[in-house]
Order: sequence, then structure tokens, then C-alpha cells
Amino acid sequence: MNLHEYQGKEILNSFGVEIQRGIVATTPEEAVEAAKKLTEQTGTSWHVIKAQVHAGGRGKGGGVKLAKNIKEVEEISGNIIGMNLVTPQTSKEGKKVHQVLIAEDVYYPGDSEPEEYYMSVLLNRSTGRNMIMYSTEGGMDIETVAEETPHLIFTEEVDPATGLLGFQARRIAFNLGLSGKAFKEMTKFVTALYKAYSESDSSLFEINPVLKTSDDKIIAVDAKVSLDDNALYRHKDYAEMRDKREENPVEVEAKEKGLNYVDLDGNVGCMVNGAGLAMATMDLIKQAGGEPANFLDVGGTADAERVEAAFKLILKDPNVKAILVNIFGGIVRCDRVAQGIVDAYKNMGTVNVPIIVRLQGTNADIAKKLIDDSGLDVQSAIEFQEAADKVQQVLK
Repeated sequence: MNLHEYQGKEILNSFGVEIQRGIVATTPEEAVEAAKKLTEQTGTSWHVIKAQVHAGGRGKGGGVKLAKNIKEVEEISGNIIGMNLVTPQTSKEGKKVHQVLIAEDVYYPGDSEPEEYYMSVLLNRSTGRNMIMYSTEGGMDIETVAEETPHLIFTEEVDPATGLLGFQARRIAFNLGLSGKAFKEMTKFVTALYKAYSESDSSLFEINPVLKTSDDKIIAVDAKVSLDDNALYRHKDYAEMRDKREENPVEVEAKEKGLNYVDLDGNVGCMVNGAGLAMATMDLIKQAGGEPANFLDVGGTADAERVEAAFKLILKDPNVKAILVNIFGGIVRCDRVAQGIVDAYKNMGTVNVPIIVRLQGTNADIAKKLIDDSGLDVQSAIEFQEAADKVQQVLK
């Protein structure tokens, strides 16, 4: 589950991580009040207006602006709220901005020049350890840094059994070229950041930039946070942070109906039971000359109600030119699935795209007969290659 910047900062701050302070606003009027309140609390005279959407690169799309007075706060907020923000991480349509974060200006003058760093915490799946990735090149796309100057990216692997050790935090601060007060502040920052990542059951914490201020404080200016959905039962307060407006509405609907669905850009809809078979089915569609339009795992039960819900989800995509149902009857009998498909088809009335059904496993022969004798415009198959050939035919 992805969080907005302000939500990620709330979690960070609760674990002792210093953050760029801010207040969320949903209207220009609220933005003005937030700016005035922030000035009282922090003394800041300038304010940063940040669009709150689940996408990186907001500044490149015009979603991050500096306001030097209250009038500019109102004007800039009015321009950003309601806009469709297009960034390198959104579709060409962009994402609608429903709220902005009014944040304090932390790039104030002082005894030293402010410096930006990149830092993230995530799981290294190849080693089974958590990893802190960091760089002196903060504020830039980390992908570009990795491609052009890979020697400027450092990693520190952390054994989950022991947690982050003191010497590791100090090594990170040293590799970033810090000394004195900034060195001590960075070790505290890294330690608190890792604790936040671990105890919040997150899959990603990305701070870009981490800022060393002109008076040697270390603060998180941004926060991109992804929580592990499987652990949300332990964090009821975090689960309430979910913003469904930022998610694909079809995927949200599927989740509410207990279906595992991921929207893709292809032309052949998939309905499968089991994640492994779903991946193989997507490969099958590719080999047949099509492109999968979705990943859809209906799970171990495939009665008429569940199958009908799955069909309706798939058919919401106007790009779907055919549907391939690929079910292995192990936990559930094939004839029961076939009857569910027939009942669902009849309940839905007219289906305007070809449907190919491959049922294999327990009672597969009975299931094929049920499909063939139904009188519906549904093609049955038993072998993988047979299903692929039929997909190829209908696409032509």
C-alpha cells in the first residue's frame, strides 16, 4: 500500500526521524490558513507547495512550487489542486491532485551550504537482508545516477536478526563525507529511519532528498513509503491511510470482491486459478501473438457468482478483444467451474468478445461437454497449445 508524502513523514516522525514540517490542505483557503499556522510554528516566511499524489517526479510536472508570500500560496495552491499532474511515473493522462502539502522552507542561509543526499531502505531479495541504499547525489533520479555514476551509490546490508549496528550507521555518515555535528546527526537519522522501516512493516522507504541544512541538521525533505499489505492487520492506523482515489478503480473493486487483479495494457483478458498458472497463461497469450490485458487469479473457488464478477471486471477494459479462461481443477472440480461459467454467461446476457475456456484436471471431460452443449458462444480446449491456437484464431 502506497502512502502520500505527508503520511510517510508522519510515520517517520513518530520514530524520531527529523522531517520537513508541513500541513495538508484541500482548498486554496485551507492552504493559506496552513501557511499562516506553519509560520507561527516554525518561523518560516517562504512555503513549499507540494502536490500529494502517488508518483515520483512531481517537481518535473509542476507539482512542487515555492511560494514567497501568502498571496503566492493561495495562487499556486489553486493552480495545483484539481490539476492532472503528469510525471515520468504516471500515465500520459496523469493523476488528479486532490490535496497539497504546505511545507516549511528548509533551505535557509547559514554557516554552511545545504547538501542533498539520496537514501532508501528496502529488502534485497537475493540475500534475504534489508538494504540501505544511499548516495551523495540527492535530488536526482537514482536510476540516472546508477547508470552514469554507479560509483556514487553505496549500499549497507543489514541482518534482520541483529538490526542496524552502530558502526554501520557511522559508515554511512562517513561515506557521505560528513563530519562534526552533521556526522552525529546523520547516524541518528539513519538509525531512526531503519527502525521506522522495520517496525512499520514497510517494503520501501525512499527519502530523496535527505537534506543537511545550513546549520548541520539532517532532515527528510520527501518521503516515499510503501507498506506491506500482508502486515496491515498489525497496523490498523496505517491501514486507514489508504487513499483509494490514487488506485486503479477496477483493482480496488476486485480486492473488495476477494479477487487478485492487476490491470495491464494488452488485448486478451485472463481468468485463471493460481498465480503460477496465471503467469504461464500470460506467456501463452504472448506466444499466441496477443498481449495480456490483466492478471486475474480467482483462487480455489470458482462458482457462478465469482466467475461473473471476474468476467465483469475483465470486460470493463475496452481494449479486451478476447477472454481466455484457464482453470486447473485440483482443489475445485472442472465441471463445477464449467457450470459457473455457463451460469455467469447467461446472467450477463450478451458478451461481445470471444471466450476460450481451457479446463484441465478433475472431471475435465465432463466440463468440456458442459461447455460444448451449453449453446453459448464459448470455445472449449483441453491442451495448452489448443487454447493458444484458439486465441490466435480469434485475434486474427
